[in-house]
Parts: sequence; structure tokens; C-alpha cells
Amino acid sequence: MKVTQGLPYPLGATWDGRGVNFALFSGHAERVELCLFDSTGRREVQRINLPEYTNQIWHGYLPEARPGMLYGYRVYGPYEPHLGHRFNPNKLLLDPYARELKGKLRWSGAHMGYRVGSSLEDLSFDRRDSAHRMPKCVVVDPAFTWGQTQHPRTPWTDTVIYETHVRGFTMRHEGIPKGQRGTYAGMSQAKVIDYIKSLGITAVELMPVHAFVDDQFLEQKKLRNYWGYSTLGFFAPEPRYFANAELAEFKRMVAQYHDAGIEVLLDVVYNHTAEGNHLGPTLSFRGIDNASYYRLHNDNQRYYINDTGCGNTLNMSHPRVLQMVMDSLRYWVSEMKVDGFRFDLASVLGRENHGFDKGSGFFDALRQDPVLAQVKLIAEPWDIGPGGYQLGNFPSGWGEWNDRFRDTVRRFWRADEAVLPELARRLHGSSDIFEHEGRRPWSSINYVSSHDGFPLTDLVSYETRHNEANGENNQDGHQGNYSVNYGVEGPTEDVVIQARREQHKRNLLATVFLAQGTPMLLAGDERGNSQGGNNNAYCQDNEISWLSWEPLNAQSRDGKFYHFVKQLIQLRKDYPVLRRAHYVHGRHFSPSTEYPDIHWLSPQGGSISNEEWHQADARCLGMLLAGDVSGHQQEETPLKSGKGARSAVPAQSDESLLIIFNAQAEDVVFALPESPGRWECILTTASPESVQQSTLQLRTSDAHHSAAIDVPSHATLVLALRLDSLPASNTGETS
Repeated sequence: MKVTQGLPYPLGATWDGRGVNFALFSGHAERVELCLFDSTGRREVQRINLPEYTNQIWHGYLPEARPGMLYGYRVYGPYEPHLGHRFNPNKLLLDPYARELKGKLRWSGAHMGYRVGSSLEDLSFDRRDSAHRMPKCVVVDPAFTWGQTQHPRTPWTDTVIYETHVRGFTMRHEGIPKGQRGTYAGMSQAKVIDYIKSLGITAVELMPVHAFVDDQFLEQKKLRNYWGYSTLGFFAPEPRYFANAELAEFKRMVAQYHDAGIEVLLDVVYNHTAEGNHLGPTLSFRGIDNASYYRLHNDNQRYYINDTGCGNTLNMSHPRVLQMVMDSLRYWVSEMKVDGFRFDLASVLGRENHGFDKGSGFFDALRQDPVLAQVKLIAEPWDIGPGGYQLGNFPSGWGEWNDRFRDTVRRFWRADEAVLPELARRLHGSSDIFEHEGRRPWSSINYVSSHDGFPLTDLVSYETRHNEANGENNQDGHQGNYSVNYGVEGPTEDVVIQARREQHKRNLLATVFLAQGTPMLLAGDERGNSQGGNNNAYCQDNEISWLSWEPLNAQSRDGKFYHFVKQLIQLRKDYPVLRRAHYVHGRHFSPSTEYPDIHWLSPQGGSISNEEWHQADARCLGMLLAGDVSGHQQEETPLKSGKGARSAVPAQSDESLLIIFNAQAEDVVFALPESPGRWECILTTASPESVQQSTLQLRTSDAHHSAAIDVPSHATLVLALRLDSLPASNTGETS
């Protein structure tokens, strides 16, 4: 094919309707060859030197090239690992900007840029060609008719996140055609979307769909990289999730979720790549410009800084690496129409040479970007490097996975001692962590289970991890799960234990959905999904991880729990006091009830005293959330957080709620606050029956014209104040 000089921008392979422009960044290369392959990807048919080099971009234009063409690169330059350079033109390299990949990586020694001698330090240049065992990049035509589809733009305060996996969610769904199970097309099925929508979910968070590899050590154990946290390309969807091998399949999936009013969020991995440490393979970035793409040790650039625990760390301080990440994010929003991102090990993205900095180049670039400033950004706020735990330190506008919420709620319902003050802080939206620089309660992503760890059923069924199937002698995965098994490790036919486990599950999820912040539900938790005690199922692409879609009988244990979860989500939607847009601190009062916007109550009916807060065995509290808090009672402007800080409160005109959390081993008589109306129970975790069938006995005190309520042990109650009726009588019941 003929080649002309082309343009240095945009990077990647760009079809303009007449030909294809190829552009590749490498600041240290001496020559770049574009390699073209036949339609099978097995035969290399031509090599073309990219003729121009502009601003560290190698580029050329092929007038005869068309969409569907398969290609890769060979990059020439010095092989000097101690100086950070690992060029080896014998290795076919993937374009970091490739929009689609074809074929599978088939491991062999040819993927290594060196030969290993008698010791790991005895390395020599490897001349074996890797092309026949590499996937190939595909030139794509981006044309797609989106029609009237628009981003749902769900407000953060109304967001309910559902973390799921494209493959695992649909692999066992018998209502989906076999050829579409485990694919984007399977996720697009109406019955799948209807199920998610019927739960009340507003956003699906898909585990990694960027192209990734099955690590060689996993393949040797006949396992796979199920989770996908080993990225090979930041623009290409994972090929194994295609049913029809066409890019439009992913776009159709997104369009159908948008038509249902559901946002699509992607779990993305910009902290490291699949190439591993200094002994890893040469697949793309390492062979294109190792010294630019990765963070290397200054004293010996053979070795990689490993803040990720995965062997390497992307160098976000380099402008071209930062550009690649920003281009990738914009591509997924602009071309693929996704609605936001959850960033794996996000602390890495804020690392400059001096350490983590929320004013880093990456965060600054995001803040000013007109496209990305409009989407949801969620951080996993830690990595394993120095100072890597950064919960609460991300910029305003970000949400953050709140593992302190997760662990506190698990510990409280396990009846650990001295957890009450910490629980209140988490229920309050973790203002002690997030209330600064204008950040809101929704910044806290609240959850008790995620892909990483025990699913909900296993949290109440196993006290230790059971990861033997991973082939790592059960040494992998978290040790501190704060779980409980109620006397039997794993499944049991004991109906008493089963009942206690189900109530524990109801309490855990009730706390998630009744707390201020953004709730996240792990897919399958609503229907009793179990991983058999495996709390690190990253390599289990099988029934351990795949969701079971057994029919849910309304009277079965799982069927009742499913309907309870639906009630929880609907309750959150029905009562605005559960999803406030601003932090409240008890400084503003309802004119109709004179209740403060938030008030912490002891079982005796008054404010919890300092002594009561710090009783090691205190495991019961009430959270009173007043509705009808008038906007004119606010402070004129919110002040900074800290001691004596004040927060603005949005106008409310909704009902007040009293939520009682009782982790005691015995029932508690809880005195209700005096009221101008009637307290009505709208949810209880003490019984799986529907809200309409639950009843509670109110006992009136003659002296104070108030009532007390019997709160069952290990239970959560939600009471709504009905102002349209008189207080309950001395002997009356309310339901």
C-alpha cells in the first residue's frame, strides 16, 4: 500500500471515509513499522515505515486502507533495560489506541523481550517473533445511529448502583439464547434490563470491559482472569464479551440501558497494565516506549515502581500518558456513551513524584474537561504504595468507595464492642471524612459487599475464607472479613441458623439503604448468591462466580429476601430524608414537629449522652430524621467543615422518619419522641413479611403522652410520622 505523511493527531488508527491515518507516540524510538495482516490475522502481509515524526508522534496515512484491516507495530530503538529502554522489533506490539482487537493472546516465550539465562539477572536480547501468538488491532468505522438515546443524568442523590459482571451475570440465565450468554448482547436482553429496573437500580457498574489478558500463571493452572483487572487496551472492549464480534454490540447495550433510564458506569484500570514487572512480556507499552509509559526506579531503571501490587505503575506524570488516559475516558463517554467510571486503585492516578496530590495533573485535567466534568467519577481510594490510603482526599465532585462504612456496619451487626459512635458517623454520610470543600453526602459510596470479598450470603455463612480453588494454598484474599457463621461453616439445613442468617442479611442491607450517601448493591446479593466461601474469586470464571437464576418463589427464603431488597430501594426513593443533598447537624428544626433535622436517640427517648456513646456494650440507637425542615431556617451560607462548622440544608417538605438499629441480643423497649401525630412502622428486618403485614405494639406513657415500642433483638425498624391522624391510643396497634 502507498503511504503519505499523514497527521500526528488524532492518535491511533482513524478512518476518515477515504483512508486511514496511523499515529503512534514514542519519545525514544528510532523507527516505527506499521505491520499489516490478512483477514485471519495469521499472516503478516506488509510492513510500512511510518514516514513522519512530529512532536514525538510517528505517523503516516494509507489512502487504500479500510475498516476491518488488521495491524500492529514493530518499534526500533535501544535495548538498555538499566536505562529504562526495552525496544525489540521482533515483538509485535498492540496500538494503545486500538478501538478493537481480534484474536487471543497465546502465551509463549516469544512474548518476552529477553532470554532468561542461569539467573534472573542474566538477561539477553530475544529475537523470536511473537506476531503469530498476538491478537491484532482492528481499524474500525465508528459510525452508529444512536437515535433519540440520551444520557439519563440521574442526580447523585437519587443514584442506586448495581455492581455486576458482563459474563457472570448472564452465563446461567436460561432465558437468554446460549450464544448470547456472557456477552454484551446478553446484558442487552429485555428480561435482564427489566429485572435490573424492577429492583429500582439507576446505574449498573460493569466490572472491567477494557480488553485484558488471562495471566500466564493462571492459564498454567487452567484458570482465567475472570475479573479483568489486567488491562491490555484502554480503548478496545474485551473481545470475549462479544456475541457478534462487532463494536456496535456494545453501543446497542448502552443505548438500551439508557432507554430504560439506567446509567452505565465502567470499572476502569488506568493504574497498571498486563505487562507486569521487569520480567514480564512485551505486548504494547513496554516495547513502544517503556521509559515514558511506566514509573521506574531512578537508581536502576530496569525495575518498576510497584504501587499497584501488579508489577508496574503507569506514569501519569508524563504528558503523553496523561493524554492517553484522558483520550480514553472521553472516547468512552463521547463515542460509547457511558455515564461514568469507577477507578481501580485510584490513588495511583493522583501520584506525582512527591506522592499523592489531589491537585495532580490528572485531577486538574478532569476538573476542566467539558466532557468528563459531566459524568460520575468514583474512586477506589487506595493503592499499596506509600501513603496510598486516601479515603476522603479526592477532589470535590468525586464519589469514593467507603470501606470504613463497610467494615463498621459488618462489625456492628456482628455485635462487636464499642462500635456505636463509628456507626453513627457512617449513617450520617461520613461527614468526618467527606464534609469539606463543598463535598456532599453522596460522596460516600456505601456498601457491605462488592466483587472483592465475600458476597452477602457468605458474610453470614463463613468465618474464614475458602479460596482453595484459586491454587494459592488459601493464602490469597482478605483475612479480616468481619463475618459470622452462627455455628456452622457454610450451608446448613438448621432452620434456626437459616433464620438468623437471613435477618443478619436484612440488617446489613437495610443499613446501606437507610444511611446518607450513595448505596451500592452487589449483583446477586438480592437473590442469595454464594461463592462457597471464596472471598477472592478473581480467577473463577465458572459457577463459583456466575449468578444463579433459579426461579424465585415468593414464599421461598431467597424470594422473600428479593422482595425485601426491592422494598428497601423503594423506601429510599419514597422518603427524601434518606437521600439528602447536604449534610445536616441538628441545627435546623421542623416547624410542624419541632424536631431537629437529625437527632440521635437512646432507648430511653432522649439524646444519647457522652457516657452512653462510649459504653462498650451499647448496641442500640435511634436516628431521627426530621422532614419539613424549612429552607428559610438555614444559615445564609455554608461554612467550612470542622469544629463548630455549619452546613446549609435544602428545603424539605417530607415526612419524618425514626430509624432504630438494635444489635443487642435481647429485645429493647425504645421510648419514642413526643409527636403531634402517629408513628407507623413502614419496615422491619425482624420479619421477612411485607411492610403491609407487619405490626408493632405501641405503649403509651400517661405522664408524657408519648409511646414506647418493643424493638426485637438484632433488628432494624423504620417508623414514619403520620401527621394526618391522632397519636396512637393506649392500647392501639399500628401497622
